[in-house]
Amino acid sequence: MMKKILLSLLVVATSFAAKAQFEGSKQIFESPKLKSEKATHKLVAILPFATKISYKKMPRNFNAEANRDQEKTMSKSIQSSMYTFLLRKAGDYTVEFQDVDKTNILLKKAGIADKLDEMTKDEVAKILGVDAVLGGSFETEQTKTEAGAIASAVLFGGFGGKTGTGTLTLTLNSGTSGDLLWRFFKTMNDSITTSTDDLVEHMMRKVSRNFPYAK
Repeated sequence: MMKKILLSLLVVATSFAAKAQFEGSKQIFESPKLKSEKATHKLVAILPFATKISYKKMPRNFNAEANRDQEKTMSKSIQSSMYTFLLRKAGDYTVEFQDVDKTNILLKKAGIADKLDEMTKDEVAKILGVDAVLGGSFETEQTKTEAGAIASAVLFGGFGGKTGTGTLTLTLNSGTSGDLLWRFFKTMNDSITTSTDDLVEHMMRKVSRNFPYAK
């Protein structure tokens, strides 16, 4: 009997820990212009996420170039996961989302794939031929000593255990004016043990009815 009780407590504690790993502060901003502007939107592009990987304690043999490559990999991975999520639930939204492969090709052809931080959002939207752009950022501070532990794990479907802390920001900007229409910010605790698909899935569940294009 005691073993069953202990086992039940262990299951509950494990479930609680899994849920708690994501529970951090969240903030949502909505512009007064959002309601009127989104009514005119038909096509929205999802941009590669600005991604930053830092370390609480700099690992030995740290390679800055390799770290930048890992940031780029994660940037496209989160973008792809976001598109997959929105495409899977396309019937729940009032707009269509541009295929991310097309988005990235158009950005590359325009020579701005690596210069998005030097462009206004309306300039980017014009190049992509969309009514608005959905983008954001993901920043993580690693506690593991192995360089790139979290980014390497992403390629294999998970972040590994207790790799660090992170903040995830999602933004929506007008394709006409470039103005910020909506912003979602979420912090996550230690023990980030998920793939980018799960990361986006969890974030979108938190956004829920506050997502601008939800029907």
